[in-house]
Amino acid sequence: MSGTRRLEWLNAAGAHIGTTLDLDRTAQELADYAVPELADAAAVDLLESILLGGEGERSGSADAPLTRAMAVAHIDELRNLEPDPVGELTTAHPSKVAHRCLTTRRPALVRRIAPEQYEYIAPTSHAALVLRRAGVHSYLALPLVSRGVLLGLVDFLRSGDRPPFSHADVALACELAAKAAVFVDNARLYGRERAAVVELQRALLPRAAPSTPGLRVMSSYRPAVDPGGVGGDWFDVVALPSGRSALVVGDVMGHGLAAAATMGRLRSVARTLLGLDISPERVLARLDLAARDLEEDQVATCLCAVYDHAERTYRLASAGHLPPLMIDAAGRAAFLDVPPGAPLGSGVIPYDEVTAKVPEGGRIVMYTDGLIKNRHEDVDVPLERLRASVDGPPAALADTCEAIWTGTDSCGGGRFDDAVMLMAETLAQPDAEVVVWSLPDDGSAAGAARRLVRAQLERWSLSELMDVTELVVSELVGNALRYGGGPSGLRLLRHDRLCVEVSDIGPDLPQIQHAPLSAEGGRGLQLINMLCRRWGSCRTPEGKVVWAEQDLPATTANSRRSPPQPGR
Repeated sequence: MSGTRRLEWLNAAGAHIGTTLDLDRTAQELADYAVPELADAAAVDLLESILLGGEGERSGSADAPLTRAMAVAHIDELRNLEPDPVGELTTAHPSKVAHRCLTTRRPALVRRIAPEQYEYIAPTSHAALVLRRAGVHSYLALPLVSRGVLLGLVDFLRSGDRPPFSHADVALACELAAKAAVFVDNARLYGRERAAVVELQRALLPRAAPSTPGLRVMSSYRPAVDPGGVGGDWFDVVALPSGRSALVVGDVMGHGLAAAATMGRLRSVARTLLGLDISPERVLARLDLAARDLEEDQVATCLCAVYDHAERTYRLASAGHLPPLMIDAAGRAAFLDVPPGAPLGSGVIPYDEVTAKVPEGGRIVMYTDGLIKNRHEDVDVPLERLRASVDGPPAALADTCEAIWTGTDSCGGGRFDDAVMLMAETLAQPDAEVVVWSLPDDGSAAGAARRLVRAQLERWSLSELMDVTELVVSELVGNALRYGGGPSGLRLLRHDRLCVEVSDIGPDLPQIQHAPLSAEGGRGLQLINMLCRRWGSCRTPEGKVVWAEQDLPATTANSRRSPPQPGR
């Protein structure tokens, strides 16, 4: 190449190398760019330490660091060469020319390869013989160094009638290696940051689903194909009193550490609010206030659903989130009409709640926009693709989840945003037992409640809990008569625990009061607090619900977890 051509070729390297922040692709782009303009074959090895997220080698050492073959390029005449296979670890023996290059961090040139020198260039004796027979006659190895850190090695070969490497070629190759090292270093640093964000995001997501009576829940998270797509997608599953379950999916707008940190904060707030048994629309309103208080000034979308096992219904509210997909037992899929509301942090409240009846064996699919969106289609097109991917004869829950991922991955040129999917199926044979009764609104309600509870506990073989449960239900019904306008319903649920729930039309939530010694009453909630594992209350559209939970006896709990095996 002439001097002008060399400069033009070197200047153009920045448009062909480092087009992405991916180490594998950057290494391959370097090898491809060097062939055939500079060499007939090229190979790139990177330090194993930087591939594992390390810093590389800052100071020289007598021992060459461990490297891994990353890329190879060659002209057709050299296709039978035997370099180190891409993806395998490589170790430079002290006798090898590559070892000298790595330890001294200086170019290593063998201008004309003597017959005995092939062994010092090729990785194996047979590869050395192949090099010689292919007519390879000149070799050049250069270190990849950026900011004083050794990142790897690139070596070049020339063969046939091509002249051997000259000093001008070495200078040109050194400039190319210096440029490429910067791109490799950028990809290394970005990859390490992405790995940290993904690790943080996975750590902030739930690791195990809680008990969900009447539901089988499956969750899935996939980071983006594009390294810049990692952000603040999240989900949560929260066990609520009386066998209800809350499902939450959210998406913080933006990417990187700030979005992941905001996601963690919002998930913690949402989990706390749901633990207080607050309705979905009020949870979103409180989350909006919390999002506005964050210093990052970020907004997020969120979909909150509370499943009631006894009524087989979902109460849903949305803050600018995509609609959930409901699949009936026959496999017919349709999107639920949930008012989207404004994103969290925008300050536009209140949010509207809707109730959806779930058929037996029905499924709900909640997801973030990373599952469906791409850069080429309006949102309606991938939404319809999502619906069509599950519309048909029902399959196992895991197979349906995989079908959704496969259907959405196949279009749009690859996922460029991270994605979360949460799918819940109502069990045809529920793993929790619940009974609901109506109670009279007069003084006979407490006696009726005790009789109903006693009979049901006998059917469940829970006589050990009968005394405490009768006391609890008497106090709850008495409070409803005194302060709530009379009880409107009684519910008893057995799952991992035994839960008693009394509803009334009163708006005021009960609180434990410090009753003086001379007082004849006021100690009912204190007794419940001492005798039960936990208790609480929440408002409903009709009034309120007060509940109390007890642990099941050890033998009963173990038998429910591990059903007896049939004899041989």
